Amino acid sequence: MLEYLKKYNYLHDLGQYLIMMKHALSRPEKLSMYWKETARQMNDIGVGSLLIVCLISIFIGAVAALQFAYQLDGQLVPRYYIGYIVRDLALIELSPTITCLVLAGKVGSNMAAEIGGMRQKEHIDAMEVMGVNTAAYLITPKVLAALVVVPLLVTFSAFVAVGGGYLSSVPTGLITDDEYIRGLRSFFVPYNVFMMYVKSVVFAYILTSVSCYQGYYVKGGSVELGHASTRAVVFSDIFILLADYLIAVLLTG
Repeated sequence: MLEYLKKYNYLHDLGQYLIMMKHALSRPEKLSMYWKETARQMNDIGVGSLLIVCLISIFIGAVAALQFAYQLDGQLVPRYYIGYIVRDLALIELSPTITCLVLAGKVGSNMAAEIGGMRQKEHIDAMEVMGVNTAAYLITPKVLAALVVVPLLVTFSAFVAVGGGYLSSVPTGLITDDEYIRGLRSFFVPYNVFMMYVKSVVFAYILTSVSCYQGYYVKGGSVELGHASTRAVVFSDIFILLADYLIAVLLTG
């Protein structure tokens, strides 16, 4: 990771990124083409990621419940707090952050490889010769699809994480069904759901735009394309974690 960070001219890349996003957000030539591509990306990002999001979320909730039950052992804190903690951990932090970090590895690397392959095969150059705004056509549908689908995946992840906490604590006898449900219903703050959606939207934009940037400006052969896919994951994860901290400071300060 450090070698990728050392090689970068950050001001140059920031300028290229801003120019790319300016072109990407310009008025589209033909809306029907963009709609079809957006629908395809929504299917790839959403349906294609359901299984891995489900598996990760189950274990997120299960481990959170077991760890908190371990911390409560011998304490005076009521055991129904397990449900309360699992719920708020999933909403505020684990579901949006972990889900988007995983999607950066799965979806982001695919986007960088797809666009980078088109750049290497000169498909992008051919489209530009024909007058197509390639930044808008290749990047905008991916960003829009992620902004719609990723919050849905995060919502699904939060529900599954709560279910994972239930499966690891109630059938094993750590707490009763009534206690877990009581914890889920206790001290609920709707603002936490708002924070979850803010994070999911910001993270969705980061993981798609950064990954598309890495693929759009790739140079060289297959080795460089592999490096671009790796950089897409590395930088997306770094910016997601940085944004997570900044959002936490702004929304909870």
